Amino acid sequence: MRESARVRSGSTAPGAPTPAWRPSGRVARLAAQGVVLALVAGGTSAFAMMHKTVTVDVDGTNVEVAAFGRTVGDVLASADITVGDRDLVAPALGESVLDGSEIVVRHGRELSVEVDGAASAVWTTALTVGEAVGELGVRTDAVRVSASRSAPLGRDVLRVSTEKTIHLAVDGQVIDGVTTGSTVREALKEIGLVLQDGDQVSVPLDATAVDGLVVLVTRAQQGSGTTTETVPFTERVVEDPELAEGTRTVTRAGKVGQRETTYATASLGGAEVSRTVLAQVVIDEPVEQVVALGTKVAPVVPDVPAAPDVTPGSAQAIGKELAAARGWGDDEFACLIQLWNHESGWRVNAANSSSGAYGIPQALPGSKMASVGADWQTNPATQITWGLNYIAGRYGTPCGAWSSFEAKGWY
Repeated sequence: MRESARVRSGSTAPGAPTPAWRPSGRVARLAAQGVVLALVAGGTSAFAMMHKTVTVDVDGTNVEVAAFGRTVGDVLASADITVGDRDLVAPALGESVLDGSEIVVRHGRELSVEVDGAASAVWTTALTVGEAVGELGVRTDAVRVSASRSAPLGRDVLRVSTEKTIHLAVDGQVIDGVTTGSTVREALKEIGLVLQDGDQVSVPLDATAVDGLVVLVTRAQQGSGTTTETVPFTERVVEDPELAEGTRTVTRAGKVGQRETTYATASLGGAEVSRTVLAQVVIDEPVEQVVALGTKVAPVVPDVPAAPDVTPGSAQAIGKELAAARGWGDDEFACLIQLWNHESGWRVNAANSSSGAYGIPQALPGSKMASVGADWQTNPATQITWGLNYIAGRYGTPCGAWSSFEAKGWY
């Protein structure tokens, strides 16, 4: 009976192979659920490991980023933070990143730089002026910068002046001065050389200071002196209705004055380059010259027919008689001959087309001679008489008139 029961319960017939064990349906279901739970647990663990929160310092500004990824590059890409070949990233893009860690990003940019006047463009990831100077490869403790080192790096040109030696030739000696000044003016000030008014330098003060530059300083020398100078006189013209129109007569001769001038001088290399007047004192006042100008209009003389030609010789004969009648001897007449030879050649009709002078004495204008006679245009006696009157009134004698002519070219 027991044997039969075992068979009914699913055993095989005697002599048949023993079958493998098969779990019941409930056990199989439980096993499958366990596998699924294991897979889900493993996936959740891996997902949790990929998610992390990090601090990203982007150009000096901290940003909290919740992102997924194993590397720095993954985290930055997940947070939409782009970087280029010239940018700085620390740790590197391929490095692993842990939850709570920090990533530094510095974006590169082009910066205009002048080092001792030489312009160039460089790429930098610096945030401040001091950091940028440090990247230039110069001694940061021996340079002068155009902006504060702690200032944020702007877009303006960054000017850097390095330490240099300037050779100064001044006051008979050569001084080797060390300076970080960017211009000659700044270098001289930093070295302590004070320029006086009038001093000259061989290099423009606004020129760029470079290492080994030689600057020659020429000192100005100051001096003073006194001179005596002539003060010209002035002339005042007074109209005289008693004189024929156009006649000028000096009623008071002018006289020059004198003044004393004190001045200061500046010299360079022994040569005077400037003179400044300090004071002026008139020690002899000039005397004003007064001239009487005739305004009397001569009567209108009608034209007269032309007289027969008068030769210079006959005119000279008349002149000798008229001069002798005034008490002038041969010596005075000799002066008169020379005077009127130059003026008119003793020709009655001698006329100067440019000035309007006329006749033997070259009266200006010729109508002045009408005061002697209406025939002034043709009569040598009329012209000579007027001419002798003019000489006597202005110069005293013919020789006096001749001396004036020799000195001035006119009488």
